[in-house]
Amino acid sequence: MRPEFDVAIVGAGAVGLAVAAALARRGRSVVILEHEAGIARGTTSRNSQVLHAGLYYPEGSWKARLCVAGREQLVARCTRLGLPHRQLGKLVVAVEPAELPVLERLHALGTANGAPGLALLDGDAVRRLEPAVQAVAALHSPATGILDAHALCVSWLAEAEAHDAVLALRHEVVSLESDGTGWRVGVLEPDGGHAVLACAAVVNAAGLASDRIAALANIDIDACGWRQHPCKGDWFAVSPGAPLRVERLVYPVPSGAGLGVHVTLDLGGRMRLGPDAEYVEAIRYDVDPAKATAFAAAAGRFLPGLRADWLTPDQAGIRPKLAGPGEAFRDFVIEEGSAHGRPGLVNLIGIESPGLTAAPAIAERVVELLAGR
Repeated sequence: MRPEFDVAIVGAGAVGLAVAAALARRGRSVVILEHEAGIARGTTSRNSQVLHAGLYYPEGSWKARLCVAGREQLVARCTRLGLPHRQLGKLVVAVEPAELPVLERLHALGTANGAPGLALLDGDAVRRLEPAVQAVAALHSPATGILDAHALCVSWLAEAEAHDAVLALRHEVVSLESDGTGWRVGVLEPDGGHAVLACAAVVNAAGLASDRIAALANIDIDACGWRQHPCKGDWFAVSPGAPLRVERLVYPVPSGAGLGVHVTLDLGGRMRLGPDAEYVEAIRYDVDPAKATAFAAAAGRFLPGLRADWLTPDQAGIRPKLAGPGEAFRDFVIEEGSAHGRPGLVNLIGIESPGLTAAPAIAERVVELLAGR
């Protein structure tokens, strides 16, 4: 079959749309295949919308390098296009002296990764910045911020479509076949019909379904270590009438599968607590109101006086984690498939946090992997 498109992108979340824009503006013909009825309705829609600075990830990892590069690109993009964003800054707080070595390691790691402006603060300096926060010390990251993830995704789609990319909503990818030189992508259409698209290359940016999409190409995802482990995180909103305010994001020292229950602000100034981390067998987005007590206790370590009755269930999200319960750090999978006998297939798997921040830098890496195809 003669290729109808240079590249088919599976998934219209932040990463898929960033890839689409990057490829299309370089003259590649692109089709974006999305099974939902709109863009950015999966993991992207349930993201904390934080612009990360690159504190937590091993030096030299994809997560570290692409987070730092991606943040710079996103700030420039949001500024250039007038997209809503704010660089509020962030405090990672040590509540007791035993946590001080963790702050020092984060400071050293973040500095090595290239996170700008990091500074260790004593308790008095923390109180001057955030009177409501109780801590013996903190790591201040002034480059951390927040943005409007949906507006960002719309901007990427607009850019891609301006360069003739095609968005196909309610088109579910059900098969992937390679003849060694190109790909046949089987798609279930909105009316229940089946179509086959011929493409020179495929980018698997399917988020929570990315391991399943890789398996459609007859890749042994277990042998590769690519099976994802969905990890649910719940959020609670703090009542606007609560006598408690912060001006920055406030995080505890990290522990467990996530970064710990922390305080974020949205662009309207609303305070939220979350997320926790719970591995789940099935995708679900309920938030148990009874968790308010545990959330208040967790955040109350550094926000004394926080009460559970100020909290209401907000939203839940699912992280597409490659590391299962108790397992060590796993990096993003960003891999072109020639080593697996699947040339022209780029798999993006395990794109959890800081995936939104890293999205434009991930897109540039995909462009490099597909150069010449």
